[in-house]
Amino acid sequence: MTSTDLPEQDAPRYVRLTIELIAEITDEGALKAAALTQVADDEYLEDDERAQAVEAIEVDPTGSLAHFVDPVALLGDIPGVELASATWESASTDYDPDDESWDEYEVQ
Repeated sequence: MTSTDLPEQDAPRYVRLTIELIAEITDEGALKAAALTQVADDEYLEDDERAQAVEAIEVDPTGSLAHFVDPVALLGDIPGVELASATWESASTDYDPDDESWDEYEVQ
């Protein structure tokens, strides 16, 4: 790579940051109640978005957990970085803590 191949110093550079978390829901009722409260208190949600969020929470606890993911909080205090885009999803998984193939994901 030559110096002409490098991006200009002032040109924006984008980085895709991929994070995978596996969370255990230990109290579905508490999670659901907290998610419903958060949705009710979110002043930026339109009525139709709020209704969709409540429905997702009622149907599946993974819908509840998604309301607590905040990519802005992950990057907000890092100097020289601005969040350009964020998407995320939550879904049930067949995680088995006793399966050794999952060891690379264990929290140390």
